[in-house]
Amino acid sequence: MKTQHISHTSRKPLLSFAPAQTAPRGDVLVVVFLRGAADVLNMVVPHGEDEYYKLRPALGIPRPDDNKAKAEERTIDLDGFFGFHPILAPLLPIWQEGHLGIIHACGAHDDSHSHFKAQELMERGVENEHGPASGWIGRHLATLNTNNASPMRAIALGEMPQRSLYGSVPVSALRSLEDFKLRGDELAVAQMQAALGSLYSGNDSLSHLGRETMSILDTLEKITPRSPNSQSPNYPESNFGRGLREIGSIIKAEVGLEVAAIDLDGWDTHFAQGVQVGLMPRLMTDLAEGLAAFHAEMIDHADKLTVVVMTEFGRRAYENASLGTDHGHGGMMMLVSGNLKSRGVFGQWPGLKSHQLFGPGDLAVTTDYRDILGEVCARRLNNPALDGIFPNYDVKMPDLFR
Repeated sequence: MKTQHISHTSRKPLLSFAPAQTAPRGDVLVVVFLRGAADVLNMVVPHGEDEYYKLRPALGIPRPDDNKAKAEERTIDLDGFFGFHPILAPLLPIWQEGHLGIIHACGAHDDSHSHFKAQELMERGVENEHGPASGWIGRHLATLNTNNASPMRAIALGEMPQRSLYGSVPVSALRSLEDFKLRGDELAVAQMQAALGSLYSGNDSLSHLGRETMSILDTLEKITPRSPNSQSPNYPESNFGRGLREIGSIIKAEVGLEVAAIDLDGWDTHFAQGVQVGLMPRLMTDLAEGLAAFHAEMIDHADKLTVVVMTEFGRRAYENASLGTDHGHGGMMMLVSGNLKSRGVFGQWPGLKSHQLFGPGDLAVTTDYRDILGEVCARRLNNPALDGIFPNYDVKMPDLFR
């Protein structure tokens, strides 16, 4: 089966207009990186291809009409050929709204099968080690002057910024909002702020760094994270779920956020990967419940918010003897946006027959990940400087967005 496009056929403003002489601000971008190389063939299942079940006699997800399997364990059909793993059911309402697009057989052309190299090159947006050391998001921020001086223009959820954020524009790394707030009664906090202001009043580099830090702290003090209650979307109680909840709080606070990056680790499933229970099903639960809660929380912002889900590469098309999958090649990307032209599984499906597989038995790459990110930058972030964001690459936009 080969196709170029497999698919079916007034909200509150998120950010204020940019000043004159600057580019208009586009969407807030949230990038979710599935680190460890997610097994995308068991996430968005090609249940219409017999070869999938020959390659995965133990790990294959039953067809939607497989009466030998329990109904709750069958693939959820999307378009007659592809379907969700049943654990990804929380994403089905987003799909039905037309706010979810999937690009299968998507990824980089690096065939090293190395997590470190693949993540490094993908986050830098380059084909080899000789490209610029900055990240693709860092270059996006540097080439788009929105006259945004907020210390929260770009944030990383975690201990340190993701490689994609490296560049000339400062990035704030947060484990949680509360970790970055000054503590004590109001008088003590005011005295501490005054003391720090005096300490960092000079013109040296340390004072400049201190004032930047104080600016971040002052901005964070104005943000009140929403506490879970009976009216709140049901975020998973995990680092990923809490991180998405805090990104939502920052967006709603309207403090100038343009980009946020967050990771979901642990997808290197060589052993005992799991079909309905186990390591990968737990990760998919976290991903699906987190994205569903975030989408529900931010539904009033859907027209000014783009979420990108990506992974460094996929897994081998056939299962291994340890009931896991080894490092592969072709992966998948997901887009969550209120501005998709249509829901669908997009791209050219390469097939899973032996002569269609890449290298030692991998799903082939038919869509370069930079084509997807390039369209996101140009059409949703209002940044046409694709030559600067993805140097030495001619972006071919697949025309997914309105």
